[in-house]
Amino acid sequence: MTVSIVDDNSVRHILIDRPDRMNAVDKETLHRLSDAVESAGQDPAVRVIVLSGTGRAFCAGGDLDVEDPLSVENTADTSDAASRCIAAITRAPRPVVAAVRGPAVGVGVSLALAADLTVIRSDAYFSMPFTSIGLMPDGGATALVAASVGRAMSMRMSLLGERLSASDAERAGLVAAAYEPEVFESELEKLTARLSGISFDSLIETKRAINDASLSELDNAFARERDGQIRLTTTDSFRDAVAVFAAKRGRAGTEVRARSGNVDR
Repeated sequence: MTVSIVDDNSVRHILIDRPDRMNAVDKETLHRLSDAVESAGQDPAVRVIVLSGTGRAFCAGGDLDVEDPLSVENTADTSDAASRCIAAITRAPRPVVAAVRGPAVGVGVSLALAADLTVIRSDAYFSMPFTSIGLMPDGGATALVAASVGRAMSMRMSLLGERLSASDAERAGLVAAAYEPEVFESELEKLTARLSGISFDSLIETKRAINDASLSELDNAFARERDGQIRLTTTDSFRDAVAVFAAKRGRAGTEVRARSGNVDR
């Protein structure tokens, strides 16, 4: 199972559950996330949705360890799956909180920022290193980040791919709050309890109005990102990055087999 669901009274926790992959997502995982969010949005017992990840990461981005990462078809399908998931979060008729307990990388940034309120642990960070592997931001990031912090910071995060610490993300207005690890869970619980006690209809109408005003370009961003990512998948820069990834994965596998005494000779 790559997605887990835990209900806590009226709060539904939806977790990316691939800790061995640092919660990197493939198209199947993204579709399962979409299904879970859409289901929660139709469940009358659910008043708040919390999106998070198991283990040490929120989401390490798109998983390159797929059958054919250079396939244009795979790129298109994964882009469509990411767009569906982001749309499901932004359009869910429930308030969505992203609980970022570890790194949010690549499309993980989009998943976090698509939520209505994003809280981050002080030892976590955001990073969008797409250009370092010859790609561009996707999952609506070109609209979501700009809507959150403006053009200048969006360009810096997207073009340079620098890590943004939790404290810097809070100062920039990228997140609602950053909390120290020892109080993160209690503050998250306070936030969900507060949301659960607010007039449900007023929350949903407010969410819809703000998203309509600030994310009017989201659907167009999905289309632009899909076209751009498909073109970039065919470039030498991306092919070289995939080759480097495969080589590193091969070395890691050899080291694991060596430790277990099963190296092929």
